[in-house]
Parts: sequence; C-alpha cells; structure tokens
Amino acid sequence: MTWILRAQGWTLVASITFGITWMVAQASVPAVIGAAIDAVVDVGAGRALVLWSALLLVIGAVQAFSGIMRHRYAVQMWLDTAYRTVQLVSTHAGRLGSELNRRVAHGEVVSVGATDIANLGNFVDVMGRFIGSVVAYLVVAAVLLRTSPTLGLLVLIGVPLLMLATGPLLRHLNRRNQQARALQGELNTLASDIVAGLRVLRGIGGEAMFDRRYRAASQDVRRAGVRVARVQSVLDAFQVLLPGAFVVLVVWLGARFAATGQISAGDLVAFYGYATFLMLPLRTFTEAANKLIRGHVSARHVVRILRIVPSVSDPAEPVSPPDGDLVDDRSGFVGRKGVLTAIVSDDPRDAVTLADRLGGYVEPGGDVDAVSYGGVPLGALSRGELRRRIVVNDTGAALFSGPLRSALDARATATGEEVDRAITTASADDILDGLTEGLDAELAERGRSLSGGQRQRVVLARALLTDADVLVLVEPTSAVDSHTEARVASRLRRHRAGRTTVVVSSSPLVLDVADEVAFLSGGRVVATGTHHQLMTTHRAYRQVVTREEAEDVA
Repeated sequence: MTWILRAQGWTLVASITFGITWMVAQASVPAVIGAAIDAVVDVGAGRALVLWSALLLVIGAVQAFSGIMRHRYAVQMWLDTAYRTVQLVSTHAGRLGSELNRRVAHGEVVSVGATDIANLGNFVDVMGRFIGSVVAYLVVAAVLLRTSPTLGLLVLIGVPLLMLATGPLLRHLNRRNQQARALQGELNTLASDIVAGLRVLRGIGGEAMFDRRYRAASQDVRRAGVRVARVQSVLDAFQVLLPGAFVVLVVWLGARFAATGQISAGDLVAFYGYATFLMLPLRTFTEAANKLIRGHVSARHVVRILRIVPSVSDPAEPVSPPDGDLVDDRSGFVGRKGVLTAIVSDDPRDAVTLADRLGGYVEPGGDVDAVSYGGVPLGALSRGELRRRIVVNDTGAALFSGPLRSALDARATATGEEVDRAITTASADDILDGLTEGLDAELAERGRSLSGGQRQRVVLARALLTDADVLVLVEPTSAVDSHTEARVASRLRRHRAGRTTVVVSSSPLVLDVADEVAFLSGGRVVATGTHHQLMTTHRAYRQVVTREEAEDVA
C-alpha cells in the first residue's frame, strides 16, 4: 500500500492539495455567512453585505473548481492503482510460470482482478478527501477555540472520541472481511476448476456433484458477505447517529451561549454551519477507515502472491552451454543430442516429474543442478536462456484468446512457411481449413471453441514453432485418434531431425518412431533401447505398453 502511494507521485500530491482546498473552502462558508450577518446587524445592509457576498461567491467558485479537480485526480489514481496492481501481479505470474499453480490456488489470482484491485483503488481514492477532512477539522476547531474555548475544546476532544467509539466495529469488520475474502478466493478456484473440466464432467456424469459443491461454496460466500454487511450496516448507522448527536450538542451549546450574550447572532449561525459541516469530515474519517481495512486485506493477498520466489533464478554469472546431451543424475536419464528419445514409466507421475525437472521446473528447495545440458548444470543458465533453449510442452498447456496466428506464434518471429510446416507436422491442417478466417480466426479463452484433440494439436504446433534446442513433449497425442497419432509421430521425427527431442508417451505408435526409449521404474531408468528391443527383452516394459494398447482398444 505504501508502494502504491509512492507510485502516484505528484498525482497524489495534487489530489491531496485539491482535497484540502475543497474541504477548507466548505469550512469557510459558515464563517463568512456569520460575519455577513454580524455586519448587517451592526451597520445595516450596505457595502459590507456586498463585500461579504462577493467573498462567498469566490469561495463557492474555488470550492466547485477544487472539487472537480480532486475528483478527476482521485479517478486517475484509482485507475492507476488498479492497472499497476494487475501489471505487477501479471508480470510476477509470468515470471513464476507453472510454479504459480503449484504454490497458490489460481482462484486467488482471479480474485485480485475481481475484488482486490477495486479495494486498493478505493483506498487511494479516499486519500484526498481524508487529508482534506483532517485539515478542515483542525481549521474549524481553531476558529471555534478563538470564538468560544468551550465549543472549540468540545470539537477537539469530541471528534477523536467519536472515532474511538467505532474502533471495535472496525476491528470486527476487518476480521469478517478477511474471512469473506478467503472464501471468495476458494470459490473462484472451484469455479475455474469446474469450467476447465466441464467437458470431462459431462462425459462422466459428474456435473450434478460439482453443481452441489459449487452451490454449497457459493452459499458460504453469501453468508460471509451477509456477516460483513451486518457489521457494515451498524457502522453506517453509527456514521449517521454519532455525528448527528454531536451536531445537536454543538448547536444546543451554541444557542445557550447566544442566549446569554457570550456569542453574537452571526456566531450562532456560524456554529450551526460548522456543526452541520463537521458531519462530512466525520463520515469521511469512518469511510477512510473502512476502505483502509478493505485495502489492507486485499493488499495482504496481493503481497502473498508477490512474495512467491521462483525456485529457479538467474545465477550471478550465467553460463551459456554448448548444444549437447540433456542428463538427469537423479533418474539416470540421458537425452542424447540430436536424438528423439521417448520416456515410458510404470508410474506416469514419475515421467511427468522427470519432464518438469528436465525443463528446470523444480519444487521449492529442489535441486535444479540435478540436470545438466551440454555438461553445464541448469542452475548455471539464466532463466531467459533456459526457457528459450529447453521448452516443455505438457498436457496442461493452455491457449489464450485472440487470433489463431498469435496463439501459434506468440513471439511473432516465425515466417508463414514455418507456421504452415508446424501446422502440418501437428496434423492440424483440418482445423485451419474449418476456420473461415484461417489464421486470423479468433480463439475463445483457453481454446474452448476447439475440441480436446484440436487444442492439443494447436498446442503442439505452437511448441514446434519455438524451434527450441531441446523440446520436451508430455503426452502430445493423448487426445487424438490412432490415425492422426501415427501421422503426428512420423512427421515429428522429420520435423525435429538433428535436434534433441524428448517425448513422454506410452503409445506404441509414438514409441515406434523414437530413436531410443528409456523405461522408468520407481523414478529410475532401468532399461534403454528401441521400442522393439524393449518389447522383446523387458517384461515390465511390455506390460506397461500393452496395457495402454488394450485400454485404447476397449
């Protein structure tokens, strides 16, 4: 929150300046009216009344202009805060990559855009009015002290006491806001999971179960929101009741002083105006406290995401390795330079873990140096070079909304011929033919306008267009039919000829085109060879592959 305020710079200064001018101008109106009444009583309606009226007109113009400018700067700060927060979180999310989903629920990230940016924007929006209210309150107190020490002390002491009276409510509101925000994040995570898996849910008839889960979670959020609203409603009532009672007390004392001749008629009118005006600063104080609480809750969730440190970071002196073998000491896997190597595992999770490790994606505290490329540990490479030279394309790879051309060639560096070749290798020509606008056709978010097999082929074409030195593909053909799978496998071999390619798959059609197959058992490589060699000599390998084949037939 401090960073946000510093980032506003002169915009914040301008907002506070106009906020002070706006509030002080309003606070000056009762004094001018009271002085005008006393002048008329003393000397009659004449030149003095004209002068005071002219001054009141000038103050009104200043108040109107400063109010407009304060509002303009407040809106500018709101938008600036919102977009800065989104950019900051998005940049950090991009830096974390796939680690983000493993370290924090994606509903938390969604809630930043859905709720937190508004709360942070409201926090900076109220700053100009809050500082202006503080200054105006001090001005009014000083004027009242000069005219009537009793009333001045009443204002100086009474306003802080009123603020303290709302303290317990504000603390209670803070706790309930935190609970509601946590439940909202969980609900967003659940909603994202349901939407992402909607096709699967329909296929297995699980829609009703997840519908019940979502309804229950939604009701929890509703109940938390109602609990927040209950406290908020009491606070809003106090915002009216306490200042109203305070105004009644000030007016009553002022009337008694006027009746005994301690103050003039003009002073009495001015006191009434001050008492009425003080309701605005008092309500602004409680509003600012409320928005500060909400902003603080949201800021904690944003900072929680920003505090996630990537498990892989740039070394002090990065090394650029030569193109060579990709070696994992932990499993004993070797992806030889220029060779298409397949990985088969008796536990698919071990194969996926190995693929992540080969790409430098390790859990917090994991050993990124367990893998070396060209004889250089991955930890010695800069993140930029690591991600450029070794690309991992897994089953969780997502497509973003926008033109198909941008989805395929995110860096906008590929030629038309290269795009066509990647599409052909991924056997995605039929997808392109089915789109009337071709490569300019718009994709829905996460490629929802495509079938599962179509999305998988588009994602594969995108991976091929990176032209990485090492390409690691996790189950690249799991969602396509056997004929398409055979075409992709044979074309992939030709497309990546002379470059290192690692494919995690147990499909015989893919394994048959691999130069070498590594079989994992218990997370370790226990056998290597061609697919035909392993089928003949290694029973455990044969059981894994034929079981997959039997399931495909069924």
